[in-house]
Amino acid sequence: MYIDTHVHLNANQYEEDVKEVIERALEANVKKMVVVGFDRITIEKAMELAENYPFIYAVVGWHPVDAIDCTDEDLKWIETLAAHPKVVGIGETGLDYYWDKSPKDIQQELFRKQIRLAQKVNLPIIIHNRDATGDVVRILKEEDARITGGIMHCYGGSVETAKECIDMNFLISLGGPVTFKNAKMPKQVATEISLDHLLIETDAPYLTPHPYRGKRNEPALVTLVAEEIAHLKGLSVEEVAKRTTENAMKIFRISE
Repeated sequence: MYIDTHVHLNANQYEEDVKEVIERALEANVKKMVVVGFDRITIEKAMELAENYPFIYAVVGWHPVDAIDCTDEDLKWIETLAAHPKVVGIGETGLDYYWDKSPKDIQQELFRKQIRLAQKVNLPIIIHNRDATGDVVRILKEEDARITGGIMHCYGGSVETAKECIDMNFLISLGGPVTFKNAKMPKQVATEISLDHLLIETDAPYLTPHPYRGKRNEPALVTLVAEEIAHLKGLSVEEVAKRTTENAMKIFRISE
């Protein structure tokens, strides 16, 4: 069994065929999916999917790119949703210095608020990091994010930084990029970081694994991520599926 720990079935790209996408995932033995909301519209859709499918769970939070749009009312709403039995995490939050829609100071302030919110509601926090590793790690340490721990989503950094995050009670989640031929750091992380600390994800509809790059991603393809990790570690894909599933169920506190 596989768990896709980070997927956006709430994205517009699935408006026409989300049921078929979910069916293909189940046929591929992807038995649970965690749908991540990151603004008002996507959070509402994530909640709807989680309520309609027993094997779908929701993560709710505000994306750093859109930090400038997030209000205190939005954060109160997210806190309310956190009490829902199908909500298993806060995020995705973090920092994104690639896009310049939201100033860095506003992103950092919202990041801190969501870490504190995760601590208040006792849920793991799901971290988005693009071109901001130093500030992400610093803020996680300053806010004592180890209290809840969480997930470094679609991790693309170094082995050394991965170990720093693991020391703060975070799991390292690998997605499609680990299958790319030129993805040296994700492959190094997959090779050197213990399976005890790894998760698999798609981030679908984005970051489609090889050999389907350029096409829309979907949760059924998380199996290709597991296969590449198995190849790099010299393990069976069954072992990678089993261990990453156990890790996911533990961090999200999913019992069965």
